[in-house]
Amino acid sequence: DVQLQASGGGLVQAGGSLRLSCAASGFTFDEYAIGWFRQAPGKEREGVSCIDSVGGSTFYADSVKGRFTISTDNAKNTVYLQMNRLKPEDTAVYYCAADRDMFYHCYSGDTGTDIDSWGQGTQVTVSS
Repeated sequence: DVQLQASGGGLVQAGGSLRLSCAASGFTFDEYAIGWFRQAPGKEREGVSCIDSVGGSTFYADSVKGRFTISTDNAKNTVYLQMNRLKPEDTAVYYCAADRDMFYHCYSGDTGTDIDSWGQGTQVTVSS
């Protein structure tokens, strides 16, 4: 079974940093690409960043470019999302997900409804 465990959220002041982790089991990164999505209260879920650790490709939403960095530790089967210069508008529940067509979801801007494998979500709150 594909399992994803997200962690690392918390409360931080604007301008601060957090690192989210997504521990994966039941598959390897050459089978699926990994994406981070977020959902703020009253808003649709949106793709934040994706990574294909085999090819090295990454995707970032315009709203996080230059501030967030996605990476993988293949030995630990873990994906990280380093979030710097956080803003109040980054406040959301962050989810990691695995999908063979993850980059389609990221580039198309969809909400990931067709993605089957999700982690449980981790809350990120950025105070002003």
